[in-house]
Amino acid sequence: MDQKHRRESAVGQEPFAVILGCSDSRVPIEIVFDQGFGDLFVIRVAGNIVASSQIGSIEFAAERFGTRLVVVLGHTQCGAIQATLEELRRPTENQSRNLRSIVDRIRPSVEGLLASELGHDLDALAQHAVRANVRISANQLRHGSHILEEHIQEDGLVVVGAEYSLETGVVDFFDGAP
Repeated sequence: MDQKHRRESAVGQEPFAVILGCSDSRVPIEIVFDQGFGDLFVIRVAGNIVASSQIGSIEFAAERFGTRLVVVLGHTQCGAIQATLEELRRPTENQSRNLRSIVDRIRPSVEGLLASELGHDLDALAQHAVRANVRISANQLRHGSHILEEHIQEDGLVVVGAEYSLETGVVDFFDGAP
């Protein structure tokens, strides 16, 4: 990053995209997308879940900066997904209330998969669960805020889902991408 770009971004920001990604340290979002200071409005939370604070942050970027692209970015080998799958198969009494709040937000994405034929193939189950969670999160953003819905209908805001592969470094846009 050159010093000129850093100084320019100190004056203000005009991020072209909001990325709602996982907190996993193996997914450094600006590096994944080869972007620098001021280019992305990044929100990181375990399991790339959607809660009121994430929606409010995205509304803020859409309103304040005119950002018109939102990417929900999941990734392979997600620990939050794995914790949810484990919790659904063997409930834990000692799980913290805070971790449970993350698991409870992921749970609707993966419950149906456990009952399917994938329930016996843990690797396939985890792969499908990551994408199911991204789809649910993207849909929550598309339909869970009248402000975002208005920007989608009137201003061209687009919400897409993607998965980053830890193994290959490739981002696959699979939900809502044109």
